[in-house]
Amino acid sequence: MNILMTGNEAIARGAYEYGISVAAAYPGTPSTEILENIAKYPEIYSQWSPNEKVAMEVGIGAAIAGARAMVTMKMVGVNVAADPLFTVAYTGVRGGLVLISADDPGMHSSQNEQDNRCYAAFAKIPLLEPSDSQQCKDMVGLAMEISENFDTPVMMRITTRIAHSQSEVELKEPGERPLKAYKKDAQKYVMLPAHGRARRLAVEARDKRLSKFTESVEVNSIEMNDPAIGIITSGISYQYVKEGVPKASVLLLGLTNPLPEGLIRKFASQVETLCGGRIGAIY
Repeated sequence: MNILMTGNEAIARGAYEYGISVAAAYPGTPSTEILENIAKYPEIYSQWSPNEKVAMEVGIGAAIAGARAMVTMKMVGVNVAADPLFTVAYTGVRGGLVLISADDPGMHSSQNEQDNRCYAAFAKIPLLEPSDSQQCKDMVGLAMEISENFDTPVMMRITTRIAHSQSEVELKEPGERPLKAYKKDAQKYVMLPAHGRARRLAVEARDKRLSKFTESVEVNSIEMNDPAIGIITSGISYQYVKEGVPKASVLLLGLTNPLPEGLIRKFASQVETLCGGRIGAIY
């Protein structure tokens, strides 16, 4: 069955379909409706937390214990959650962990235009950027796969226009809610300096594996049309490109950190003029 959903509703549906057991958040537009819709699924334990740091720590605890977890907040909330976020980038997880960062270009309800893709690069964690509501739902599942396969938290960055606009979403039956057995491992999860130094090496090794993965993942795709102009884009900007320059060839990036450098070079070689700039920066 297909229905119209906002991006926020679709993310909540993704949490339901892809086995998330714990969801924590601190409210703030444009992210608030994600947890409000997750709360409609009794299979998922959901809570408002007193602040974003606590929400992040609830998600981290659930993931280390073996559950799939989601944490949601608006972009300035990631400033508050940065301390545990940067640490879990080192420790990794057991169950999947996805952080939804709802950015607000244009400051529709915010005090700045903070671009949290910089946080993903800084922390060396994977970054997903959906371009419509269907991708919002599907990327929750992809985030869980990446998180568990690469032992890492994953950030999904949406923007106001993705969060609140509607597009068609295919609904599926929910899968199982896996719960991995807890395994005590102080060297992995307790970030004393001696442990942290060893985990830093694990982060670098993981980054190399992710760089290979991003070259072939399906959400990074080339759409060849007129080779006279090629546009590299992500997120809601893809919709603007399709509306404003429908004949252009497009490289749509859904996994934008690490960047697929080989795929970008391949696309550049196939077009006469290449446009990209700050990928997906507008609204």
